[in-house]
Amino acid sequence: MGIAVHCSWLAALLCLHFFGGQVCCDCTEEKMEIEGGHYTLTKQLQKGSMLIYHCPEDYYPYPVMTRLCQYDSRWVKAPRTFNPQRCRVVECPDPTVMEYGEVSPPQEKYFVHNETTYECYSGYTMRGSARRVCLSNGKWSGSTPICGRESGHSCADPGIPAGASRAGNIFGIDETVKYSCNSNLFLVGSSERVCLENGQWSNKEPACYYKHTYDTSLEISEAFGSSIRESLTTLESLNDTQSGKMIRISKNGTLNIYIAVDISESIEKEEVKKVKEAIITLIKKISSFTVNPNYEIAFFSSGFYEVVNILDFFNEQHVERNTIIDIVNNFKVDQKNTGTDLDLVFKNFLDKMAFIKQRVGTEQFKEHRHVIILFTDGAYNMGGSPVPTVARIKNMVYMNHTGEEETQSREAYLDIYIFATGKIIFDDDLQPLVTGIGPKHYFRIKAFDELQMTFDQIIDEEEVKGLCGLHKEYVVHDPTAQDARNNYPWWASIIIQNGGLSRKCIGSLVNPYFVLTAAHCFKFGDQQKHVKVEIDDGQGRVKKVKTFILHPKYDISGKTEEGVPEFYDYDVALIQLEDYVEISSSVRPICIPCTQETSDALQLVGVSTCKQQEELLLKKQLERVSFLTKKTESVVVEKDAHAKLGGLRDNCIKHALTAPNITATDPKVAVTDNFLCTGGRDPFRDHVACKGDSGGPVFKNYEQRTIQVALVSWGSKDLCQLGSVKVESDETSRDFHINLFRVVDFLKGILGNDKQDVYSTLKFLKD
Repeated sequence: MGIAVHCSWLAALLCLHFFGGQVCCDCTEEKMEIEGGHYTLTKQLQKGSMLIYHCPEDYYPYPVMTRLCQYDSRWVKAPRTFNPQRCRVVECPDPTVMEYGEVSPPQEKYFVHNETTYECYSGYTMRGSARRVCLSNGKWSGSTPICGRESGHSCADPGIPAGASRAGNIFGIDETVKYSCNSNLFLVGSSERVCLENGQWSNKEPACYYKHTYDTSLEISEAFGSSIRESLTTLESLNDTQSGKMIRISKNGTLNIYIAVDISESIEKEEVKKVKEAIITLIKKISSFTVNPNYEIAFFSSGFYEVVNILDFFNEQHVERNTIIDIVNNFKVDQKNTGTDLDLVFKNFLDKMAFIKQRVGTEQFKEHRHVIILFTDGAYNMGGSPVPTVARIKNMVYMNHTGEEETQSREAYLDIYIFATGKIIFDDDLQPLVTGIGPKHYFRIKAFDELQMTFDQIIDEEEVKGLCGLHKEYVVHDPTAQDARNNYPWWASIIIQNGGLSRKCIGSLVNPYFVLTAAHCFKFGDQQKHVKVEIDDGQGRVKKVKTFILHPKYDISGKTEEGVPEFYDYDVALIQLEDYVEISSSVRPICIPCTQETSDALQLVGVSTCKQQEELLLKKQLERVSFLTKKTESVVVEKDAHAKLGGLRDNCIKHALTAPNITATDPKVAVTDNFLCTGGRDPFRDHVACKGDSGGPVFKNYEQRTIQVALVSWGSKDLCQLGSVKVESDETSRDFHINLFRVVDFLKGILGNDKQDVYSTLKFLKD
C-alpha cells in the first residue's frame, strides 16, 4: 500500500482553507485493516480517495464497506476500536414471518448455506418452496412459502416475504395489503399490492434486502429481459416481420432508448469499461429484432457527455449500429470527473423528448415508446433531487397535461430502469425514479462484469437457434448447470453401464440425432441398451441410443507387438439417438471441420475448402485450444491448453514414451499424425485431461461460434486426484487428441449420408 505520510497539525489546518494547494493532507492507513479480507484505494492516501473493502465469497465487509479520505486528513467513516472492521458471514432475512405454518430449524439468525424447511398447519395448503437455502447474495432460494386455504376471497393469500411485515388480511377485489421490512432491512419493490378483478395481485411481490444483498444475473435477465422484450414486441401483426419481433405499440410506433452511465469518482474506471461492454452487447441483441430504435447514449458526472445524439435519428441521418458501437467503445473516461449531477441526466433526456415531440407533433408522439436505462450508485452531490424532473418526464409521456382521457394506459409508453452498483448504493434516492409496467425495474448489482452476461441472456435467439456453435459470450465465475448449458450448448454426458462399474465420457452434439465421442469409451460386448446420453433439451434429460458406430480403423491392440499395449489411433465414434434432440438457444450442435456450416461460422466467402478451415483454425505452431471436464454430474468446466504444431510437435509427442507400459522407442508409433499434442509448462502451463474427460470436444471459439477441432483421447500421465477439476500439467505430462481434420471421411460417411431419410445431413465440402 505504500508508506503513509503523516501531516502536521499546521498542514491539516491549511488543508481546511486551501483545498487545491500542495499541502500535505494525506490520510493514514492506521487501523484500516479488515479481518479476513483486504482493501484497495482509488487514489492512494490522497484527499478524495475512497478506501474499498473486499471480502471472499459468502462474506461482506462490516460495519462499513467504504471509507472516504477528507481534506482534513480524516477518514469518513472513522474506524472504531470497539467495533473493528471484519468480514462477516452473509446473512439472509428472517424466514419465520410465515403465517399458518412452521419453519425448521428455528434460529435467531440465518446465514449463507443454512437450509430451511416449511410445513403448513392442518387445513392449510402449501404454495411456494417447501425447502429453501440461504444464498451468497443474501437471498433465499426458491419462492416465498405460503400456507393458504379456501377462504372465498377473490385473490389468494399473497404471503409475506422473508424479513417483512404485512398489514392487511382481507383479499377481496380492490383490497390493499401493505409491506414493510423489519430491523435493518429495506424494501425493494412496491410496498402496496391491490387485489385486481382478475384475481391477481398488482405489481410484483416486494423483497427485503440487506445492504449486502444483490440481484444475480439470472434474476436480472428474467426480470429486465421480460420487460425490455415488451418494448420490442407488438400487439399488432405485420406481414414483413417475424411473430413476436415487432414494435409493441403500433405499426407506426417508434422506440427511443436513452442510456446514461455514471463516471463519477465513486464508480471505478474498470467498472465503466464493463458497462460499455454490456451496452454494446445490449445493442447487438436488440438489433436481432425488426425494430430499429433511436438511441441517446451519454456518460455523466458533474457534466453530461453525450456520445450518441438521438436527434440525429430524426434528421434523416442513417445511423449504423456499428457506428454506435464504435462511438461507445472509443469513449475515454476522464480521471478528473468529480461530483455527480443525476438530475442533469434526466433534464437532458426531458429536453430531447420535448424536441422530438415538437418535431413529430403531439399525435405522432403518442406512438413513441421511451426506455431510459441508467447505471449509477445514486450518490448525487449536486443539482438536487431528480424526482421533480422524472415527474415532468412522466407528465410528458403520459399526456396528463393535455387533459385528454386516454383509452389505454400511458404507463406502457415509459420504462425507467436503474442498475445500481457500488460499495455504497443510495437505494432510497434511486428507487423512486424507476417506473413502468412489468415485474421489476430496479436492480442491485454486485459488479458490472455480470451485466454483459445478463444482456446476452435477455433476448430469445429463436431465429438463429439452428446455427452450429453459437454460444453465450461471457465468463462463468461460479457455474451452475444452466450456465454450463448456455456456454456449451452442445455438450453431452455419456454413461455406459455393462455389468460392473459404469464408465463415463463426454460427447458433443453434432446434429439433432448424433453425438460425437471417443471410440475407447466402448468395450467389447457393449450394446446400445447399455449406453445412455444425457442432454437436457426440455423433452427429457436421458436420451435412448439407437446405435453407436466406431471408426472402422480403430484397433486398441493394433500395435501391441510394437511396444504400444493400448493404441488409440482413430479413437472416434458417433452415437445415434433414437429420437432427435430439441434444438433451442441452450441446446444446439457444435461446428465440425470441413462442413459448409463451419465455413459460414468462419465467415469464409465463396467456395471454401477443408484446407482453408484447417489453415485458419490451426495456423500457428502454438495454437490455444479448450476442452471440458466435469465438475459435477450436470456441470462442466472449461480447461485451457496449447496444441504444439509444426516444429514444436516432435518435442511434444516424445513424452508419449513415458506413458505406463509403452516400450516402443519411436513416439510416432504411439502418436500418429492423426493426433494433436498438448500439455507441459513451457511456454504456458496447460491443463491436463482427467478420467471422464474422454471423448470431449477440443475446440476453438471464433467470434460467437465454437468449432471442434479434435476430441480428447489419451494421456501420458494421470495427474488428477479424486475431486480435482482444473489440474495443471507437469514438465513431462502430455495429452493426445484425435484431430478431426484427419477423420473427415468417417464423419462424412455418416453425417453427410444423403441416401437415408431418417435424419438431416450436414453439407461437407468437396475438398
